[in-house]
Amino acid sequence: MMTRTRNRLSATALALTLALPVAVSAQEACSTYTVQVGDTLSSIAETAYGSFDYQMIFNANRDALAANPNQLPAGLQLILPCDDGRLSAEDQLNNVIKTEDAKQDAATGGVVNPLQPPLHFVSGNGWKPFTDESLTGGGILVRIATTALRRGGNNRGSTIDWVDDWAAHTDVLLPTGAFDISIAWGVPDCTKIDQLGESGRQRCTDFIASLPIYEVADTLTTLIDSKFADATSYDELAGAKICRPEGWSMFQMEEAGLIEPFITMVRKRSPLDCAKALMSGEVDVFAIELESATDAFRELGVADQVAVNPTLVRIATYHLITSKNNPRGRIYIAMLNNGLNEMRKSGEWYDIVASGLAEYNAQDQ
Repeated sequence: MMTRTRNRLSATALALTLALPVAVSAQEACSTYTVQVGDTLSSIAETAYGSFDYQMIFNANRDALAANPNQLPAGLQLILPCDDGRLSAEDQLNNVIKTEDAKQDAATGGVVNPLQPPLHFVSGNGWKPFTDESLTGGGILVRIATTALRRGGNNRGSTIDWVDDWAAHTDVLLPTGAFDISIAWGVPDCTKIDQLGESGRQRCTDFIASLPIYEVADTLTTLIDSKFADATSYDELAGAKICRPEGWSMFQMEEAGLIEPFITMVRKRSPLDCAKALMSGEVDVFAIELESATDAFRELGVADQVAVNPTLVRIATYHLITSKNNPRGRIYIAMLNNGLNEMRKSGEWYDIVASGLAEYNAQDQ
């Protein structure tokens, strides 16, 4: 996980200003859209939803977009979900979840296998809408994890406990076997381990990760008139002062080569503090995932004064992790991966994400 107190993900977040190509009128929510030359995910989202936050479009088209969200080939068909996250006006949220639960109960009789030890999950509060005890099922990522355990032919029991000291998960709780799986963490590209700091290296050497359970766009935001606003490669950021909030993982920056002395890294307490630093000129670039950036600039009321770089976008993935010390760890990860694959195919993964966002957004009204 990117250790933090709050990540407010809104499917209808206010716009961050970008230089846009000519809009195509057919970009409407609750429809399918054919990508035109010059389109970006941000421009499509702005036309369809009045917001440059394209996370909802990415979620609905993950298989088509995960490889390269920065370049959309003309002719690509994209699902543009409804404002509340439904894939079409005819769909109803939670329908796939109910159907898959019924199938599972029919296959197992609704009985948990008492001969298999339960899997012990641990997560933490304060990371809405992803993990928090106040949300249905403990939040989106907790629901994905516990549901994955029930899919893929599994009928093993589980428990979920909450430890809000996230560092304790990787320092103590997983290595000592107090818990089996922690929900959820960013994992670096371990083929680039020589480029990583201590934390990133530890994720590669000490833990086993599941398949991705969620992806976000890690973006770079500047003032609209910044000399770095139109950078098309990380090399063009040489000398920039970049703010990354404390608690956010650094390996995304390390993998891109955005480390000192090539750039100057500034750590602030919160995303809002980084946004303020950008507006005051203390830093040149704000590096964080799109939703947190959107929220911060909306709170400051300065969305029209900033630009999200449309080219230098990296997809950050969240995973379930277990310690390599856990004798059953690889078995548990394999079980969870089987369940995740089934959830992707059935559409249950998206149903959990969309219904979780709808619940959270309704609370935020």
